[in-house]
Amino acid sequence: MEKEDITLLEAETNDLCNVVEVGHIQNLIYVIRGKQVMLDSDLATLYQVETGALNRAVKRNENRFPEDFRFQLTKDEYTNLKCQNGISSENEYGGRRTLPYVFTEQGISMLSSVLKSDVAVNVSIGIMRTFVEMRKYMANTSQLYDRVNTMEERQIIYQNETNEKFDKVFAYISDHEESQQKIFFDGQIYDAFSLLINLIGDATKSIVLVDNYVDVGTLNILAKKKTDVTVIVYTVKKTKLSEKDVETFNQQYPNLQVKYTGVFHDRFLIIDNEKAYHIGASLKDAGKKCFAISILNDSGVIYDILQRLDIETEENI
Repeated sequence: MEKEDITLLEAETNDLCNVVEVGHIQNLIYVIRGKQVMLDSDLATLYQVETGALNRAVKRNENRFPEDFRFQLTKDEYTNLKCQNGISSENEYGGRRTLPYVFTEQGISMLSSVLKSDVAVNVSIGIMRTFVEMRKYMANTSQLYDRVNTMEERQIIYQNETNEKFDKVFAYISDHEESQQKIFFDGQIYDAFSLLINLIGDATKSIVLVDNYVDVGTLNILAKKKTDVTVIVYTVKKTKLSEKDVETFNQQYPNLQVKYTGVFHDRFLIIDNEKAYHIGASLKDAGKKCFAISILNDSGVIYDILQRLDIETEENI
């Protein structure tokens, strides 16, 4: 290296410690082509020389800087770098006419041997320490991500296993035991309607409904019965259900009978004379207010209800 070039590349060491702080250098390290690199202009600033002088010194020792030590950015790479990191097209020494070069960790280490100045040596040491710290950080971060991913995978496996267990429990309950009681809260109109439809659909022979407040809405639920199932509705004389409503229903869903009785306050639904349900609200109002549906397992209770209905029936429509 010529004397004038050495003089050009050497710089005073004032405030050198501030220049090579790890935190400052970390902001000048970028990842390009999967490698951590630094721009020639940023290195020139740290070494306190012109960018052109730094690159000329490297060019004179080109055999020491293979492609994995130093490479020139493409136009797209430089554009993306500027956009993503807010890099100016100019540094403190002015603009540039050529695309910048970047140096890898090995290339930066080689720079100190090419520049041969105390500043270059001290700055390179600071940069090497920064690369070491960043590798440690990235290694720790990678381990943390791996642990998080492992925990997430375990959580997903556990959740899937739990869901499968619950599905098996619910399937067993559905196949082996009928819920003794179901409560519906204000606004659960569809849920209540769905359960009543299922109960009506279970009947294979007959349906008996005791309900003092029946109307066309009640018939909409009873219409979900099987074709050959007969229906008897026991209600009060002031019912909103008309003879015309019953006639129209029977034209499509026979056979429905409506009978009068005034001795019952509660609502009951009896399926095939074998299952009975106590219903806390009229079928037409299901889900509008809080109410419960409970199954009556005592066959004697079912017999008593049916017998009382036969005795207390006043007349048919």
